[in-house]
Amino acid sequence: MAEFMYEIKVPKDRIAVLIGKKGEVKKQIEETTKTKIKIDSSEGDVSVSGEDALGLYTTKEVIDAIGRGFNPEFAMFLLKQDYSFEKINLKDYVGESKKDQERVRGRVIGAEGKSRKLIEELTETHISVYGKTVGIIGEAENAAMAKEAIINLLNGSQHGNVYKWLEKKRKDKKRRTMTGEQDEAFKQEIKEEEKEE
Repeated sequence: MAEFMYEIKVPKDRIAVLIGKKGEVKKQIEETTKTKIKIDSSEGDVSVSGEDALGLYTTKEVIDAIGRGFNPEFAMFLLKQDYSFEKINLKDYVGESKKDQERVRGRVIGAEGKSRKLIEELTETHISVYGKTVGIIGEAENAAMAKEAIINLLNGSQHGNVYKWLEKKRKDKKRRTMTGEQDEAFKQEIKEEEKEE
């Protein structure tokens, strides 16, 4: 059987988190995904190899999430079938300016973390604001909602309007779940996003 490989760059200050105490995190990821992880701590280079392409891709996502500031416990949710990892690069919205990146990071986090916490609660996701990125882990539909809400904040929408929109989306989702309805428009939107990737 053919062996596949991914090369991933992880910030040096996140390598210790990826390895874990006595190598426990790295070992858990390897055992769960049936992959082999090699880490160059001095450069932050991580290579992942294995025979199962899907397991390998999932491992890459878990490592990327840890590299983007997530606790390994939350990153491991990506091993569940319905969970996804969304990543937003702040430079795509404000350019290279460190000052502007800091400003929009503050909009996403909010005073005392209020904005981030509220978006997490309303979308049932986990959000990490780290460096020049915002990472989101959650069930696919919820992660997509959180991503859209954060993009709206990055584009200057008022916090109150974003929260109202999320509350409406949450109510719609609960209604669909209770009545068994399927949101065909949302399914189509997800398919289109997958094609773009």
